[in-house]
This record gives sequence, structure tokens and C-alpha cells, in this order.
Amino acid sequence: MVILSWENQTMIAEFVLRGFSSIQQLNILLFMMFLVFYILTVSGNILIVLLVLFNRHLHTPMYFFLVNLSFLEIWYTSNIIPKMLLIIIAEQKTISVAGCFAQFYFFGSLAATECLLLAVMSYDRYLAICQPLHYPILMTGSLCIRLAASSWLCCFLLTAITMVLLCRLSFCGPNEIDHFFCDFTPVVHLSCMDTSLTETIAFTTSSAVTLVPLLLITASYACILAAILRIPCGTGRRKAFSTCSSHLTVVMVFYGTLIATYLVPSANSSQLLHKGFSMLYTILTPMFNPIIYSLRNRDIHKALKKCLSKKSGFLR
Repeated sequence: MVILSWENQTMIAEFVLRGFSSIQQLNILLFMMFLVFYILTVSGNILIVLLVLFNRHLHTPMYFFLVNLSFLEIWYTSNIIPKMLLIIIAEQKTISVAGCFAQFYFFGSLAATECLLLAVMSYDRYLAICQPLHYPILMTGSLCIRLAASSWLCCFLLTAITMVLLCRLSFCGPNEIDHFFCDFTPVVHLSCMDTSLTETIAFTTSSAVTLVPLLLITASYACILAAILRIPCGTGRRKAFSTCSSHLTVVMVFYGTLIATYLVPSANSSQLLHKGFSMLYTILTPMFNPIIYSLRNRDIHKALKKCLSKKSGFLR
């Protein structure tokens, strides 16, 4: 253990991420599996970004927010998976305290930003379906930029409050984190100081950026469902619902895995299960998002076919 002496206290300078040490015999398989997941996540989300950027008919508010979401997913997984791959395959499983705090900061900020972006996207769908005549006037380009920028800025500033409190804690005892990344709870429990204030503020801010957007999403889709049910013909109802089905699926997957993770008891016997649920929203959900939008979105289908036809024509 590397230690530093500061104000007559023995201070930890690095943490040990245990990762999946309990199933060490599967390290090679886990490494290959997570590497494939990472490649699929990054390439899939980059593809979504490029399709939207280079197809004029996708230059709409809905796809502007989708680009933000895809860009977020790239950095979200890049913050966690590369370090996790090193932990799985290498003997050196340490991470500096500063590096651990930085990983938590970006993880917390990006996860919170995703919650707000999903709420903004649901508001966009609400205006498009419930107020179609006023939609072009209400959802302007400047409003889209302000909503997206506010989501990013608000979450990074809120997480910074928790980070300031976390940096003020002293770590002078055990330095092993039984997780594959620096999540808040396993890190703060290693502190040798009173962490009640830090945990209270972290709980308050995290609840605000997860539950409030979830309530807004629920209210938006309640109005959307009511509007769709008022459409007289079945074809019109299916067409209206198809414009928001991809987003609704992503919301259900993201919040479903997030809620399941933090409802799992934190006892040692369930730690492996807790890691498994954590993988769902940190690794699998970002990988599934571009797949969901590709499979359930006709505009993305058309843009992809157009791109492939141009490529085949160029090769000829």
C-alpha cells in the first residue's frame, strides 16, 4: 500500500479495485467480452452521431438530443471500461486517489446528465404529439441548445458539490474497493472520518437529478398516451407512438437497471450481484441504446440505407 504522511495522519495515496477477483479463472473471457462491448458501444454511438450530422432530414430537435445522448454514452463508457479492462487482465489493480475521484466525478456527472437529457427528449416528444401545430414555434433551435447545455452544466456543477466534500475526507484505513470502478458508496465507506454530511448531500443531489426527471418523463408520457388514444384511426395511433417508442424503450432500460441496482441489498453476500446490476447501466445500456434507435426508428433506417447505397455506389 502506498501511503503519504500529512498532518500526523497516515493517508492513503491509492486504492485497489478488486473488480471481479472472485471469478479470476474467467479473466480472459471477461476481458474479451467487455472489450467487444466497448467496441460495439463506441462504434454504434459514433455511427448515430455521424448519421445525424451528415443527413439534413435528421437535423431536427429529436435527433439533436439523440446526438447529445450518443456523445454522452461514448464518454460514459470510456470513463469506466478501459480501466476495468486493465484491472481484469493486469496484476496492477491500483488507482490513485485523485484518479478515483476523477472517475467518480465524470461517472456521476454523465449519469445525471443522461437523466436530464432523457427528460428533455420526453418533453420534445410531448410537444411534437400533443401540440403539433405549435411544435415548430415552441421547440426552436436556440431552445434546444439551451436545454442541452443546461442539462450538461447543471449536472456537472451539482456533482462538483459532492466532489468537494469527498475531497475533504481522509482515507487512512483499508484501501480495497470491492467494485470494478470508483462508485460513491464503496469509496466513501473507506473514509476514517464522519461521512454523514457527504452522504446526505450526495443522496439529495442524486435523488434530485434522477427522480425529478423520472417524474417529468412519466407526466410527459401520460399526456402523450392520452393524446394518442384520442386519435380516431389505428394507423394514426401507431404512427404517433412510433415516433416515441425508441425513446420510451431507452428510458425503461436505463431507469429499470438503475433502480434494480440500488434496490439490491448491500450485504457482502450480494456484492457480486450488485456488480452485475451495475454492469447493466454502465456497460450494457450504453451499448443497447444505438441498437434500439437503429431497430425501432424509420428515419435512422433510411439514413443508414442511404449511407450504405452511397458507399456501394462509390465502390463500383
